[in-house]
Amino acid sequence: MLSACSRINLKRTLATQTRFPSVPSGFKSKVPPYSKLLEKLGQVKEITNNAPLTLSEKVLYSHLCDPQESIVSSNLEDIRGLQYLKLNPDRVAMQDASAQMALLQFMTTGLSQTAVPASIHCDHLIVGKRGESEDLMSAMSTNKEVFDFLRSCCQKYGIQFWGPGSGIIHQIVLENFSAPGLMMLGTDSHTPNAGGLGAIAIGVGGADAVDALTGTPWELKAPKILGVKLTGHLSGWSSPKDVITKLAGILTVRGGTGYILEYFGEGVSSLSCTGMATICNMGAEIGATTSTFPYQKAHKLYLEATGRSVLAEQADIALNQFGFLRADEGAQYDKVIEINLSELEPHVNGPFTPDLSTPISRFGERTLKEDWPRKISAGLIGSCTNSSYQDMTRAADLVRQASQAGLKPRIPFFVTPGSEQIRATLERDGLIKTFTDNGAVVLANACGPCIGQWDRQDIPKTSKETNSIFSSFNRNFRARNDGNRNTMNFLTSPEIVTAMIYSSNAQFNPITDSIKLDNGKNFKFNPPVGQDLPRAGFEHGRTEFYPAADPQPQPDVKVEVSPDSDRLQILEPFKPWSGKELKTNVLLKVEGKCTTDHISAAGVWLKYKGHLENISYNTLIGAQNKETGEVNKAYDLDGSVYDIPGLMMKWKSQGRPWTVVAEHNYGEGSAREHAALSPRFLGGQIILVKSFARIHETNLKKQGMLPLTFANEQDYEKIGSGDILETLNLVDMVAKKGDNGGELDVKVTKPSGKSFVIKTKHNMSKDQIEFFKEGSAINYIGNVSRNQ
Repeated sequence: MLSACSRINLKRTLATQTRFPSVPSGFKSKVPPYSKLLEKLGQVKEITNNAPLTLSEKVLYSHLCDPQESIVSSNLEDIRGLQYLKLNPDRVAMQDASAQMALLQFMTTGLSQTAVPASIHCDHLIVGKRGESEDLMSAMSTNKEVFDFLRSCCQKYGIQFWGPGSGIIHQIVLENFSAPGLMMLGTDSHTPNAGGLGAIAIGVGGADAVDALTGTPWELKAPKILGVKLTGHLSGWSSPKDVITKLAGILTVRGGTGYILEYFGEGVSSLSCTGMATICNMGAEIGATTSTFPYQKAHKLYLEATGRSVLAEQADIALNQFGFLRADEGAQYDKVIEINLSELEPHVNGPFTPDLSTPISRFGERTLKEDWPRKISAGLIGSCTNSSYQDMTRAADLVRQASQAGLKPRIPFFVTPGSEQIRATLERDGLIKTFTDNGAVVLANACGPCIGQWDRQDIPKTSKETNSIFSSFNRNFRARNDGNRNTMNFLTSPEIVTAMIYSSNAQFNPITDSIKLDNGKNFKFNPPVGQDLPRAGFEHGRTEFYPAADPQPQPDVKVEVSPDSDRLQILEPFKPWSGKELKTNVLLKVEGKCTTDHISAAGVWLKYKGHLENISYNTLIGAQNKETGEVNKAYDLDGSVYDIPGLMMKWKSQGRPWTVVAEHNYGEGSAREHAALSPRFLGGQIILVKSFARIHETNLKKQGMLPLTFANEQDYEKIGSGDILETLNLVDMVAKKGDNGGELDVKVTKPSGKSFVIKTKHNMSKDQIEFFKEGSAINYIGNVSRNQ
């Protein structure tokens, strides 16, 4: 008998399959199973009485494990934002920093291979300093133990290993794995980059990735759908980056939470595939579950240029014969925002938050008003957000214009190619030489300065003087790029960054202003011109940076972790829930923005991603104490002062469980599961906030923490450090498998002995309750696996 997860209408499936040509063996893991997806979608259509679906819903619902279980109503409004979906993703992608913990967790399940194709990309552990060759050599020496661990895991379990120097995970995924209609999980918050090629690609923590790696249905609350209608056509200085920097200003860092952003309208057809990827990449900055685009001619051209004509042929059939890769006519969005590309001007976002958006025409004025630095100290282009051939050719065009006028950059200029394929193509076409001849430092094909891996030489981390940088990156939280809390990172397009390095003046507007030359004449840039795709095709590059196309599991490979290692540590399972109400002390009350950078800092701490105990020494060191205004300071019950992880460790040793109380969008930013693992490891039990960022809340649930939100936000003001928080109906909530109305009463007892009860909210699903009971999702998956 077929299981519920594989029950299908064989007659309809066979009829569908006859319209799709067979896929060559080398492409089977790269082409979505369109016949199977269409069959699932047919089942959904029957349940919903053929209601028009958005593109996002089509792709999501076609990956349901059992449509009958998840689609409980013919009314789509009863599903969006309310119903949990159990899904079977097609693929998993992991970067080297997050892959360590994901694989350590996967190893505990005892499985011999992954259930879906997977890849690991070594891009986070390479420090940018002097240039590609020196930086890469240093990284391979410094991180040899970690790279060897990841490589051996890939060999043992049949995972594709993209070694250091091969490129940034999101660029490689776009070039090799993303596909229209694909559903992918990635252990990085900017995984939605793949939506630029029509995928539903969602950033998750390592424990979520293990769901897919083990074939366990992955659970997601059905997102609402926010439609972004694009009209007009980009021209002049405006670029795809400006679509998302403007949208971030409209929606803010919380405005996309609970939504998939689906782009549509006549303006979509004017964008390049890589431009769409840039837009989807930064959807993470507004809290969106993911972003996606309907299948376009630009997608077909990109697939053909990257050697995937087979996939393009299949996608053409899925679109033209079955209407799969676009929204149905009459599909309804929960919200619609319209952006006219013809009227869009370049935007500059920052500092310290990616949603503080200013049009370039008003940026100089705002710089003066806000007293931001007038002099720019560095310019950086590339990264996973803006390292495409189109981006680089437009930037190089500006460099050539300036060079012909005799101008040289006035500040340090760094260029980061996104992949070996991009780097090799740029080198062949003379663009690398154009950059280096004009003072640029070309860094390794890796994340580098974007994620804090920047050994900056001109300004020390300890500098108290405010400075500003312009970058084409996606995220600009305080201290993120160079470890200096006083560095202001302004996010914009590569074109604007490149123009700014020749002025170094924040009041300069390259669209309207000129630069005085040494000969007394004025120089004004012409609008940049570039190419979507290289006319001579993409260059493959150095073969040593490419893995085997279809790795098979090698069970005899031993994955060894030294007990003396300070980089890797075998995981000890967290203890299951006691079955009793939780009683904790408030260890810290956090003020303001608290991102995963604040909760689990990156930079120098990235080297400890595979060692839970060591990396836990960074827990919440960037958080600001609401009661004192201090950063990384917490107070014991007797008033003694500690750094925050120090007090956590003391209370853990005393058997005193604790709670952190915080404000809105707690856990915004990177899909950094250590921000959940470390608090759990250090004895935390409850995180109580005004609101959560999606990925972080899910990560907490996966690690057996209890994430709660205030039913009345004003109750945040009533709670202080040292207070005792005690749940009153947790046992009942668990007994009802989370179906208790979504509320939990918490008794608050002040140090004076005075007590009162507040109401909190939870959104724990039936499966998440099981994670909580077992102590973590990995405990639960491992127990299920062993029982089977």
